[in-house]
Amino acid sequence: MEHHFPAEYQLIAPGAPALEREHEPAGANTPLRIVFIDEEERSALRLLLRSLRLIKSDRPWELVVSSSRGRPATPLRAEIAACVSYVDPSETATDELLASADIVVGASAGALPQPGMLARAGAAGAAVVASRLAVYEEVIGDGQSGLLFTPRELTTLAAQISRLLNDTPLRERLGAATAPRSWEQVADQIEEAYETVVARRKPLTRDVGLVQKLKARPLIDVDLHMHTDHSHDCATPVEALLETARDRGLGAIAVTEHNEISGAVAAAAICEQYGVKVILAEEVKTANQGEVIGLFINQKIERGMTLAETVAEIKRQGGLVYVPHPFDRMHAIPDYEHLLPIVDQIDLIEIYNPRVALDSFNEEAARFAAKYRIPAAAGSDSHVTQGLGTARVRMRDFDGPEEFLESLRDAEIHSTPTNYVYVQALKFIQTKATPESARRASRKRKARKSPRKR
Repeated sequence: MEHHFPAEYQLIAPGAPALEREHEPAGANTPLRIVFIDEEERSALRLLLRSLRLIKSDRPWELVVSSSRGRPATPLRAEIAACVSYVDPSETATDELLASADIVVGASAGALPQPGMLARAGAAGAAVVASRLAVYEEVIGDGQSGLLFTPRELTTLAAQISRLLNDTPLRERLGAATAPRSWEQVADQIEEAYETVVARRKPLTRDVGLVQKLKARPLIDVDLHMHTDHSHDCATPVEALLETARDRGLGAIAVTEHNEISGAVAAAAICEQYGVKVILAEEVKTANQGEVIGLFINQKIERGMTLAETVAEIKRQGGLVYVPHPFDRMHAIPDYEHLLPIVDQIDLIEIYNPRVALDSFNEEAARFAAKYRIPAAAGSDSHVTQGLGTARVRMRDFDGPEEFLESLRDAEIHSTPTNYVYVQALKFIQTKATPESARRASRKRKARKSPRKR
């Protein structure tokens, strides 16, 4: 989990009942009991049986196998077969068998490990020998409360069993190392973990008066993520953007230039001519923690700060923190490790972006938003006019960030099917394949044709 989703993780070990230990009778000739619970893959028992011929012990031993699957077809020498017995778990309870064990073996190769069984064995006072699987190491450590061997390596398995049979102080130390953890203790620990997560969620309380006020407002469609030629990777003039937004029925847009607010300012200066409301915004590149959008800001925010510093600056300006394409690994994104520390500062999150190549990225964002009760939003992330409005939020009209955020809580997200390759190709043609001089001339022609008043 830490490799794929960097974050802090709390390991909660499984619970185990406190079993009354059967005391070992005195006498060096009393066989030490090795117990195997046949719940792992069948190959684990076969490995253990093959290892028995390699055991070297000064003290007699016996192996008791609890199995409902019967004896495997593993040939054993007569003297070894005499030391092996099988019990049916329907007749002899597993906990009873573990309480009588001196040594318990877990020999899984990884297909069907049973960490809970090893935890119960340790709680019963038995020394444990287990294959070196991460899930087993989490339970017994490496020498703390049990011994490990390389999976499928019968020579090492036999050597570790022999070591415990011959070294009484070691066997007793390992057997006493694991304190029983009741399921009540485990439940309390899990509840504490969930309380920590729940505390990060947005509250359910709402401003009833503001909700009633907004209900009287008309519904409008809003696109919350787009670019103009004020961004380095876009050639769309501000006028063309506003004209297209009007023609596609958008009542408001957020112009979110890359590391620049000038495009939003330019659009806001003439937006009344087109009948489209403009939210001043900026998509800011942080130092190495992805991008974040500030909505309702009034000053440019410099790129290159940490995510926390950028969020603090958005808040200082009275803006809203909007996380775009949060889990699209093909964009510069803040990952879980950086999102969780600021989750209480996130005001809205983009759960649909048509320029995201894989639907699973959008779905992951929707789950994250629902988990923390963060208002969900959407934007076209348009770099060409053909993509504008392909993702929009239908919400009550608003005035300012407070009304916007309250209205967003009852909003609906609508999308229009679009061809990702097509809009990306248009973006390439307009930005990479067209010389800057030609783009400037085109903007001038469109500016002369664009009406000044509507």
